[in-house]
Amino acid sequence: MSRPTGPVETIDPDLLLRACAMGVFPMSDARDDDGIYWVEPKIRAVLPLDGFHLSRRLRRTIASDRFRITADTAFERVIALCAEAADGRPDTWINGMIEGVFVALHHRGFTHSVEVWDGDALVGGLYGLALGRAFFGESMVSRARDASKVALAALVARLKVGGFALLDCQFQTPHLESLGAIEVPRAGYNVLLGAALGASAGGLLDGAPSVDGDFRAFDVLLAGEVPEDTDTVSGPAVGKRIVQLLGQTS
Repeated sequence: MSRPTGPVETIDPDLLLRACAMGVFPMSDARDDDGIYWVEPKIRAVLPLDGFHLSRRLRRTIASDRFRITADTAFERVIALCAEAADGRPDTWINGMIEGVFVALHHRGFTHSVEVWDGDALVGGLYGLALGRAFFGESMVSRARDASKVALAALVARLKVGGFALLDCQFQTPHLESLGAIEVPRAGYNVLLGAALGASAGGLLDGAPSVDGDFRAFDVLLAGEVPEDTDTVSGPAVGKRIVQLLGQTS
């Protein structure tokens, strides 16, 4: 299959899966744009799962009960929040077409979210797509200090437990760089992607065997570690396990 190119007016879930397996992802020019275009950066941002920068302050925030952390409990709310305009960001690249196809893939178990709550208020989170042992991070959002950092830390811990090999962050930003993301050229990224998907980057496309990461393995781990009367989805038990898995401080 050739790589998707140029602007298009329709996108279906299977096409998006094939595109991701080739290192290509969709964007739009604006929230209210009717179409999308395909992107394959020459330089890609990835976050090595053993290289997350956990500052002492962030460690304390995660380990406390400041935020409640969940996963896959409010996917549609997270992607809608990511698509909202905010101070300093009057528009986003997530249009209705992109939102719809990611929601459809969530119902099929391919896309996931991490949510950060302050009480009952959703104050941050992220979403992305899991394929093989690769996780393609799409967008993250923060409506409270450190909320997106907490979400990313929770994601990294979850991916480590689940046997993932690659966290794709698409484009480097100062925020991501401060948390440990690095840049790799397209050729290097394709090597990482191929290893994460199987024998080759096209392994999932031609039926070759692949090993899938387990996004829910973190929940299974927690369920075996905490008493039955303890909240295993959120709260201090989750935060303390996250900082243990992330290890070092800076």
